[in-house]
Amino acid sequence: MNEQPINSTRERAGESGNGGVMLLVFLALVAATIIAPVMRMPLWAIPPALTALFLLMGFYTVQPNQTVALTVFGNYKGSDRNTGLRWVPFWYGRRKVSLRVRNVTSEALKVNDQRGNPIEIAANIVWHVADSAQALFDVDDYAAFVNIQIETALRETARQYAYDHADDGQPTLRDDADIVGARLKEDLQARVAVAGVAVDEAHLMHLAYAPEIAGAMLKRQQAEAVIAARQKIVAGAVGMVEMALEQLSQRGVVQLDEERKASMVSNLLVVLCADREVQPVVNTGTLYG
Repeated sequence: MNEQPINSTRERAGESGNGGVMLLVFLALVAATIIAPVMRMPLWAIPPALTALFLLMGFYTVQPNQTVALTVFGNYKGSDRNTGLRWVPFWYGRRKVSLRVRNVTSEALKVNDQRGNPIEIAANIVWHVADSAQALFDVDDYAAFVNIQIETALRETARQYAYDHADDGQPTLRDDADIVGARLKEDLQARVAVAGVAVDEAHLMHLAYAPEIAGAMLKRQQAEAVIAARQKIVAGAVGMVEMALEQLSQRGVVQLDEERKASMVSNLLVVLCADREVQPVVNTGTLYG
């Protein structure tokens, strides 16, 4: 995937003339063509007229962040990145290529994550043409090629990560967007290098479980949230019970044997860990009665 084709074409500077200078020559020829009949020299006017026509066919313009690939009978002669009015002989072929940054948001793809769960995922890619020769001559349609490679790279990247809660602290699609985006950018850059394209940014734009398992996964997430909350409640309750027993012992408020400590611990845990209000019971007898 990283190898360049054997007949890879590399961009090089093309030779072209200053269009402003050639425009002056063209105007001079036009003027000569107009003046010749007035001076009663019609035959003399034919060469300037033909020359002016050939000059006119060689003009072209180059805008900022644009290049023009020059060819002669199918042979690549270089690319012109000089902005403004330019000129080459009329037999030169000219193909313009935009070097401007492009922004593409892929369609939501249905793929399987690392655990085999079906998910929906989409990405936003920012790219530009870095080598006009490769873009024109090494692939058939570089824009369509990039779009297909975006989908391929996105599918491959999604399969490398779990949607969430990965084992051993591995990155996940949901919680590690920066890591996933960097991996996607690296993979995509390797795929589109053959087209002379540079990938500037890659970010996930949409991420969700597929509809057929979304309900089940929502229940799982809710259950995991309840378990996590219960674990914190129990840990806090145990700490409070331990603190209560320690303070009662230090202050000598009451002396409790092991059996009464166990009963007290049980009652406190019930009160602290209950998910509803506890009804108090007033003991009117003795502590042990």
